Amino acid sequence: MLYDIAFAAKVISGYVRRAGLVDVLGAYGKVNVQGEEQQKLDVIANETMKQAFYHTGRVCVMASEEDEDPVPVPVSNKQAKYVLIFDPLDGSSNIDVNVSIGTVFSVHTRVTESGSGTLEDCLQPGRDQVAAGYVIYGSSTVLAYTAGHGVHLFTLDPTIGEFRLADHDIKTPAVGKYYSINESYYQRWSNGYRRVVDTFKGVEDLEQRKNARYIGSLVADFHRNLLAGGVFMYPADSKSPSGKLRLLYEAAPLGFIAEQAGGAASDGRTAIMDIEPKELHQRTPLLIGSKDDVAFVERTIAEVDAAATT
Repeated sequence: MLYDIAFAAKVISGYVRRAGLVDVLGAYGKVNVQGEEQQKLDVIANETMKQAFYHTGRVCVMASEEDEDPVPVPVSNKQAKYVLIFDPLDGSSNIDVNVSIGTVFSVHTRVTESGSGTLEDCLQPGRDQVAAGYVIYGSSTVLAYTAGHGVHLFTLDPTIGEFRLADHDIKTPAVGKYYSINESYYQRWSNGYRRVVDTFKGVEDLEQRKNARYIGSLVADFHRNLLAGGVFMYPADSKSPSGKLRLLYEAAPLGFIAEQAGGAASDGRTAIMDIEPKELHQRTPLLIGSKDDVAFVERTIAEVDAAATT
């Protein structure tokens, strides 16, 4: 399956690098199930991922952020025991301005016994993942993945057209340099998150100060903080009380990677990996990155909430 992921990543990477030359920039003209305007590259990446796996005999069902329902795969042999869940092109709103974007994927073992997979196979908690990863299309194309034995990075070498090992069993610092959050939503946040950001800005204590780094492309922000240390936050707010990011397509796979690298991921109270999904496109707040930084944010939120109820 990782070879199939790598193949799809090469195809998508090629389109991304030629985006301004082959008329794949701009809106596709339709709205996806998330209520977001699809970009042309969204559609291309989605079809590329599905076609890369549809006839391999390795997956029984797929689920994409771009499709309303699971994509059942005809099963002709007993080897089709895996479930693939993916965001084909995360950060696609940044395509036209040449910001790094990515593909996120999650792999589960099926829970149904035979035939094409079903929604039941897709609705599994992150703790049951057998593999997860992402591809970031930036100054270089990098594939990061875990199968439960550490996180490994591969860089696409364009001279030979193959991914080559760049870093093995990477670990993220327990305390990071950066915090990443869209501060334009400050007035919508809970008091807990406001205090967290004020603390990171050094409003009351300069020793707690961190540098603000926010790209607005989840994969890019996560990748930087994974390597350099830091915490990414996308809290629920007054307009999105359930959060905005997708549990299955984004939060759970990145949460698996974060934990395998020594970091942590939660919704502010519960570990992302332990959340039982109820819907295919379920949304969640996301707090992810360096372990001690995530713990500090959770602790601050709890303290502010407790003070508000007394």
